[in-house]
Amino acid sequence: MTRPPTAAQRRVIDAADPVTGRLRGTEAQLAALVKRGLAFRHPRPPHDHFLTPEGHRVRQGVTGPPEPAGEAPASTGVFTARVGGEETAPETGRPVRLREVHSAWQGLLELRRMTNPDGAVDRPCGWERKHLAEAAALALEAAGHRPAGPGPGASGYRVRTTPQPEAVAVHEPDGEALRACAATLEGAGWQVSDHREPRTGNRYLLASPRRA
Repeated sequence: MTRPPTAAQRRVIDAADPVTGRLRGTEAQLAALVKRGLAFRHPRPPHDHFLTPEGHRVRQGVTGPPEPAGEAPASTGVFTARVGGEETAPETGRPVRLREVHSAWQGLLELRRMTNPDGAVDRPCGWERKHLAEAAALALEAAGHRPAGPGPGASGYRVRTTPQPEAVAVHEPDGEALRACAATLEGAGWQVSDHREPRTGNRYLLASPRRA
């Protein structure tokens, strides 16, 4: 999806409940937002519609969805969690960026509450399992960790997808910072294990969303 929401869709998004993200609109409007990934239909009655993390970010003034987190996505002016190593990316620590990250994280916690069967917010939800790198990176950035800049030797964290199902790798050259990343991810509901690369011996983390 690259097109911004229509004027009618934007009005529905802007009118969402500021805390829960609950939406009001026609069935056609709500279905269109679901199709665009900006809303989800709650699986339990009364089957209300709520903003997804992308929808919450659009509500903050963004005009499109986040770019999928991969090896190192380039910035397109649309909010996306910093996976580290991007050639062009918003500067971390600036007030506007801090507000965007905080809003995205709060939206994700609300999505957990609304979609986890028991309403738990201490473990990842289905959306995060489909967006592993972005979800892990958002947890790290929201906790104040610094993503790596461009270049292979830049300090800071890098979140990368792996061939393993439901697992991402987190690289951070500083050992203390790597341990801090592990603690943050564990606190955000991820299972984390420490590993070493066979060729270089460098330490890295494997993180998977906890199910229980």
